[in-house]
Amino acid sequence: MAARSTFRTATRLTGRRVLLWSLLGRLPNAMCPIGALLLVSRETGSVWQGSAVTGALATAQAVGGPLVGRLADRRGQRRIGLAAAAVNATAILALVAASTAGAALAVQIGFAVLIGASVPLVGPLSRSRWVRLADGDRAATAAALWLDGTVDEISFTAGPALIGLLAGLAGPAWGLLLAAALVGVCGTLFARHPTASPPGGPRQRSAERLLNPAYGLLLAGMALLGICFGSVQVGVTAVTEAYGRPGAAGLVYGLLGGTSAVAGLATAALPARWDLPLRLRWATVLLLAASLLLPAVGGVGALAAAVGCLGLAVAPQMITMFGLAERSVPGERLGEAMAALVSSITLAQSAGTLAAGWAAQRYGPTAPFTVTCGSAAAALLLALCTATDRTYRRRPRPAEAPVPAAVG
Repeated sequence: MAARSTFRTATRLTGRRVLLWSLLGRLPNAMCPIGALLLVSRETGSVWQGSAVTGALATAQAVGGPLVGRLADRRGQRRIGLAAAAVNATAILALVAASTAGAALAVQIGFAVLIGASVPLVGPLSRSRWVRLADGDRAATAAALWLDGTVDEISFTAGPALIGLLAGLAGPAWGLLLAAALVGVCGTLFARHPTASPPGGPRQRSAERLLNPAYGLLLAGMALLGICFGSVQVGVTAVTEAYGRPGAAGLVYGLLGGTSAVAGLATAALPARWDLPLRLRWATVLLLAASLLLPAVGGVGALAAAVGCLGLAVAPQMITMFGLAERSVPGERLGEAMAALVSSITLAQSAGTLAAGWAAQRYGPTAPFTVTCGSAAAALLLALCTATDRTYRRRPRPAEAPVPAAVG
């Protein structure tokens, strides 16, 4: 009942139609990295070249995301969202054309950089939009961030699954073509929706600094979570290969997103007395406990069960940290702040992948999970020492102009 009530509160705020555009518009963000890896690797016959293109895309996204978020905060989500969707869809099509035509690696890397730098940031801008629509209502804000976090987990799971399905049926190029269509159509519809900008035009940039101690702690927490993601991905690949089941890697890793989405839905039932700092502490306890199961796995089935347990900690932790970010940064720079949190995960995931790959090569297939455990332990220490109401005091919000009601 609590989850149903929270869902109704959130959808009254956002509108169901724009929520659908938000879900479909952020799928390409999860589809493009794995799609580019599969496409370029297949066309060139070199996994290294595919990895180089994918790495360039991820790095550009991590660097460009906060810049796009800043522009959206200053000039309005509609204008920046429309431009980003158009550029991003064009860049995806260009990468497909360049790769299938056998263009030079440098050309393909260039288009990958453009894809990463022009991501429309539907996820971070959704969270910023819902917070503005809530207009200081704590219950509505919490409900919207909960629902948006669940949508994120669905896209995190469904995006790679779509790419894998289309790659098996028709080839990886078709997955990227679908991503281009989704970002071009749904990203545009999301940007054009009446909830995109206040009626008085885009807000002025706050003179207040974005980076403060509380927000810095959240960036660090997100980075540690990103290291967990990267190391688990490598560990799952290494273990399934060691047991002669390399094709199971995608399915096993997909359990992380699946159980995370279920846990995200369940957070709506938590009692109000469980405030955000307390939720963060307990979510990181669960993260470490589940991580400790991974190095002891004795088969693909046990690995799947352990990864599923780990997923139960992910959504509650991410949703909580996004909620704490809303408390910690100037409201006029919330889009930029949300984008920087996502960038923190992205960059750290790359670092976790590198560290775990080295560990697997040197010490064996389960060695990457020691990186996961170390990162989870550091996250728990950080949360226990800093996740308090005093650290994350709610900031006063200036009165804002009325916003249009969600219309669909």
